[in-house]
Amino acid sequence: MARTRPDITVPNLSDKLAVVTGASDGVGLGLATRLAAAGAEVVMPVRNRRKGEAAIAKIKQRYPKAVLSLRDLDLSSLGSVAALGATLHGENRPIHILVNNAGVMTPPDRQATEDGFELQFGSNHLGHFALVCHLLPLLRAGRARVTSQISVAANQYAINWDDLNWERSYHGRRAYSQSKIAFGLFGLELDRRSQAADWGITSNISHPGVAPTSLLAARPEMGRTKDTAGVRVIRALSRRGILLGTVETALLPALLAATSPDARGGRLYGPSGIGNLSGAPAEQALYSRLRSADDAKRIWQISEKLTGTSFPQDLSALDPRAGR
Repeated sequence: MARTRPDITVPNLSDKLAVVTGASDGVGLGLATRLAAAGAEVVMPVRNRRKGEAAIAKIKQRYPKAVLSLRDLDLSSLGSVAALGATLHGENRPIHILVNNAGVMTPPDRQATEDGFELQFGSNHLGHFALVCHLLPLLRAGRARVTSQISVAANQYAINWDDLNWERSYHGRRAYSQSKIAFGLFGLELDRRSQAADWGITSNISHPGVAPTSLLAARPEMGRTKDTAGVRVIRALSRRGILLGTVETALLPALLAATSPDARGGRLYGPSGIGNLSGAPAEQALYSRLRSADDAKRIWQISEKLTGTSFPQDLSALDPRAGR
């Protein structure tokens, strides 16, 4: 008997503007597809325009009336992040949904971003941190739901506070774990600060479990010339329906967190199956590494300093609707 694949009902998102990072393939492409199918206009910031155009064509093949567009974004460049912020501010449209989904995983050797940060910490966390800061007035105008995609790796290892950029010694999996712990702490702290300052933004976090995405596949630009053994095992188990999910099921926690009227701020959503590796999406207990509000404040302050950004407490002067 065929297994019943878990799914959720997405509410009508007509007249909503959604922004999804990392939407040119994998889970991000699936999220953009589901949001567009529900009626949202989807902005897809991408690093590779060719892949982005192919992704839009793929979505439109299924949903010809889907409204999608590309913008340029390289999360490993704070200049690129700021440029996207300026572009979207120039368009002056409130954002209702932001899914911070893009990420890189475990390059075999330490790599640095354009600004000198360790690649995973710089792209997965700092780039998204700066993006949210730049888009904050638009998010406030749309009373947005912000969902930040972490990983089961956020339940492993720790933040390397004494060497955040892994300059003294590099360990790919530990650095990846750190980037996702930091990002999770940010997503939770964003919700706390929004409530305290009445920003009107709801922020939560999600993780996809484990599924055969491109994160561990061959990526020559990251020094990985062939698929890892790990991704080959993941693909085999996923095909057989053993413990792990598929790309279609892995996107569901973020989709639930970003769209469900029952999803709440300051919560973690993930698969509900064995080990939270696959299964229907549901709220789950926060990982132990994400429970410290002091750690969240600390990484927030460090991130503002490293990115040269600052989250204002009073956004009224920056609200794009102010004075209309």
